[in-house]
Amino acid sequence: MKNNVNEALFELLRMAVDDDCSPRFFKHRLDENEWLALRAFCHKQLLDAVVYRALCRLPKELQPPPKLMFQWAIEAEIVKGHNKLLNSMAAGFTEDFAARGRKTAVLKGAANARLYPDPFMRQAGDIDLWVEGGRDSVIALVEEMGYKVTDKDASVHHLHIHDVGNGITLEVHFQPVVGTCSPIAKARVLRYLNAEIQNVERVPEGFCVPSMKFALVMQLLHIMHHFLFGGIGFKQIVDYCILLKRSTEADRRAVSALLSRFGVKSFCSALMWIMSYVFGLESDRLLCKPNEKSGQKVLAEVYDGGHFGRFRNNGKPVYFKNGFDQWWHYRWLGIRQFRVVPSEVVWCEIKYWFAFIGTIPRRIKLRRLVLSDVKKKPSE
Repeated sequence: MKNNVNEALFELLRMAVDDDCSPRFFKHRLDENEWLALRAFCHKQLLDAVVYRALCRLPKELQPPPKLMFQWAIEAEIVKGHNKLLNSMAAGFTEDFAARGRKTAVLKGAANARLYPDPFMRQAGDIDLWVEGGRDSVIALVEEMGYKVTDKDASVHHLHIHDVGNGITLEVHFQPVVGTCSPIAKARVLRYLNAEIQNVERVPEGFCVPSMKFALVMQLLHIMHHFLFGGIGFKQIVDYCILLKRSTEADRRAVSALLSRFGVKSFCSALMWIMSYVFGLESDRLLCKPNEKSGQKVLAEVYDGGHFGRFRNNGKPVYFKNGFDQWWHYRWLGIRQFRVVPSEVVWCEIKYWFAFIGTIPRRIKLRRLVLSDVKKKPSE
C-alpha cells in the first residue's frame, strides 16, 4: 500500500486498541481509491471490525464514503454476532467438561477477544480449548461424549472436532502448543506451559482462561511458528499488542526473563519493534529491546501473506513444477528467515535432514522425493 494509506492504517489501529488515542490527531484525507485499498487490506488481514471501531470515532468528513462505511458496518455486525456465538459455545463446552471433572481453558480466540476495548471487535475463528488429562484420556473422553474424532493420530497436542454446531470447529488441546523445533527449548517451554496452564481463571463470559504469562509465552511461540511455516497476519499481531497492554509489569518482567531460555529472544525483538512502530507502545510495555532490521522483515512477511499467509501469490495456491522446486522453495525460505530466528532455522533444518535421511528407504520404495509424500499409501 502507499505510504499515506499505511500511515492512516497505523493511526486507525492505534485508535482502535487505545481509547486514549484521540481522533483529532488523524489528519489523513484519503480518496475513494485509497479507502478501497485500505478496505481490501483489512479484509485480507481480518481487521474489518477492528478498524471499523476507529472509523466510528472519526469526524464524518474524515470517514470513508457512506457506501463503503455501510459495508464496513455490516462486516462489523457479522463479527459481533460470531463472537457472541463463540462465547456462548465456549461457555457450554466448559460446563460439559467440568461436569465430567475436567479443568479447561480457552486458548487465544475468545480469551483474547475479551481483552479488547470492545470484546466483539476481534474477528473470531474456531474454538481452541485445552482440556486436562493427557492425550489418551482426553481422546477417550471426547469420543465418550459422542464426538467423532477423525485425526486423533495426526497431532501431538490437539485434535479437531469439525462442526460442533453452526459450522464451528472445536480444537481440543491435550497439550499446550510449543511452536519450536529446538528440542532443548521445547522441553523447557513444555514444562513451563504445563505448569502455568494449571492457573486458570473463570471469567464473566462463562469460560476459563489461562494466566497472562501463559498467554504471552504461548502466543509469542505461536506467532513465531506461523512466521516460519506459512505466514502470520496482522490479526495475531494486534492480539499480541492487546496482551502487552493488558499485562502487568510483573507479568512482562517474568516473561522477559524466560526469552533466552526458550530460544525466542531474537524473534521477540523483531515483534517488539512492530509493537513500537505500528502501535506506538512505550518501551516499558515491551518484553525486550526492539530490533528494527528483523522487525522490518517480519512486517514485510505480514504484508505479503495476509492472514496466515493465505493471500501470498495474490491468494492463489503456490504450485511447484517438481519435487526439487518444492524442496528449494522451503530451503530458500529458511535462508530468508535466518536473520530473524537463526537458532530456530538451524534446528528446523536439523530436524528436516534427520527426517529426510530416515525416510530414504520409504521414499525409494514410493519413488518420492519430498517428505510430504511419504505418508501417502503406495496406491495414492
